Amino acid sequence: MNKTLIAGIVMAFSMAALPLRAHSDPGSSADAHFRDIYTAEWSWRNGQAGVSASGESQPNNGRLDDVDATSQKQRLDYWQGVLKQLDGIDTKQLSPASRVDYAVYREQIGNFIADQRFMNWQMPFNSDSAFWSDIGYELGGDHLRTMDDYQKYLDKLGQIPAYVDQQIDNMRLGLQRGFSVPRDVLKGRDVSIAAVAELQDPTQASFYEPFKQMPVSIPDDQAQELQGQAVRRIRDGVIPAYAKLLAFFRDEYVPHARTTLAAEALPDGQAFYRQQIHEYTTLDLSPDAIHQIGLQQVEKIHAQMLDAMRDSGFKGSFPEFLQFLRSDEQFHAKTPEDLLMRSAWVAKEVDGQMSRYFGHLPRERFTIEPVPADIAPYYTSGRGGPDVYLVNTYDLPSRPLYNMPALTLHESYPGHALQLELADEDQSQPDFRRNSYISAYGEGWGLYSEYLGNEMGIYKTPYQRFGFLSYQMWRACRLVVDTGIHHLGWTRQRAIDFLTSNAALSDREIANEIDRYISWPGQALSYELGYLKILELRAKAEKALGARFDIRHFHDTVLSTGSVPLPVLEQRIDRFIAEGGPEPDFGCDCAKKAAAP
Repeated sequence: MNKTLIAGIVMAFSMAALPLRAHSDPGSSADAHFRDIYTAEWSWRNGQAGVSASGESQPNNGRLDDVDATSQKQRLDYWQGVLKQLDGIDTKQLSPASRVDYAVYREQIGNFIADQRFMNWQMPFNSDSAFWSDIGYELGGDHLRTMDDYQKYLDKLGQIPAYVDQQIDNMRLGLQRGFSVPRDVLKGRDVSIAAVAELQDPTQASFYEPFKQMPVSIPDDQAQELQGQAVRRIRDGVIPAYAKLLAFFRDEYVPHARTTLAAEALPDGQAFYRQQIHEYTTLDLSPDAIHQIGLQQVEKIHAQMLDAMRDSGFKGSFPEFLQFLRSDEQFHAKTPEDLLMRSAWVAKEVDGQMSRYFGHLPRERFTIEPVPADIAPYYTSGRGGPDVYLVNTYDLPSRPLYNMPALTLHESYPGHALQLELADEDQSQPDFRRNSYISAYGEGWGLYSEYLGNEMGIYKTPYQRFGFLSYQMWRACRLVVDTGIHHLGWTRQRAIDFLTSNAALSDREIANEIDRYISWPGQALSYELGYLKILELRAKAEKALGARFDIRHFHDTVLSTGSVPLPVLEQRIDRFIAEGGPEPDFGCDCAKKAAAP
């Protein structure tokens, strides 16, 4: 999950000709040998333009490198070489800490290799995120301070036309073998391309934003020269590149995109979908098993929703209650500012509870902003990261207020903002862990954070309680819908109907979410399965430790691991239990809170 929160599908980037470091001296330790391998690979990876893990964009050097087929083959060869070296390590000789690092790292490299083998780089966008929307993040325009920073940014602007051309070539290769985003979910996805392609004034492009307020340390004459260069590069290079992409999207990609929906209908589709399941859940579960888990959770949560409906005093049927919630104006913000302020109020309510549930808090803080207008129509309701919680203020009737507490808990504190800030500040872990995002862990924690709202007293009305349960139902439905679409042959309409009949989401939210699941196989499974695992581990620790169980120590332990596969998290909690539930040692300069009453 990146700092602009434009989470994307697996991006592909060029191969820097950095050789792998040779094996360490035979007399060196297994730890040192392992460290040599991942240090060399990370150095190489950091020379790429944003190699990603678990489908979430990662921090990068801001370069737009080659993404052509030859570079992709070189990347595959490189990571296969890394895996061969890893398999040569006797893990029994590693220290306990290095064994955890090894488990995380090997999983990471294995997923990279699988993504390359299935040639995911030929489908560099989905209905939620796209490479053309992520380019601004790749350029790093938010961090320009000096003349040199600005000149490098201008150089990167000059790379955009070649980068877009290579992405178009990659998408053509995908079309040729039937590896594309389904045509059914492409309507309107060209809006964000057109937002740049059809600009008449280069200074209105988001790429020009860093030049609107230049640092005072740059003399006026030099600032004006930089601004002029930016206008020319955007006008003569960037806008024409996006215009070319727009024409390709409308005239070639959409007409030739596949008419099927299922991931299993893609080339080598069954193996591809099983790999997506493993990558996003870190578990080896079959689609049929996941489908059944989803159905069981849907039935359980539905009974709880009926209780909340009765508590509200509503006298009609469940479908009538859902319609009431979707249509009654009392549940809708009147202005975008109102929705943003409601979100901020919930965030501050949560602030007042944090010390009761967490012993360590990060020093960094997040802000709340609206989702950018060019992506808002098809973007999710909210998305959180270490510095900003984005709230979608587009089409206010589709953003019901009773959902806002659960959404805010998930995306800000104690959800994504907290976990990502702590991970960023933890200097004790290798970079490949600090800068990775494993969806099952991250999204599982986000959903668990919604659950904590009950204990924190955040859900104050039956409607807010129902909103929490509706969000719980939404994630349980994902298990059913994702496997239904990609394994059982469900139609788009059947998926929409299933979600509509079970969750109190708006029609717009439901359509956008179903399109996201169709175009991003497996990712939707990570939330519920990660959440259920964290709940299971908490119950296990509470039972084993009894009176010694401290909820703050448990939460701090979960967060201190950083983003890890679920089996690794389970091993850590088992050790937490064996050691008597101690307070973990964070490897960061965090703000340690005094003991709560």
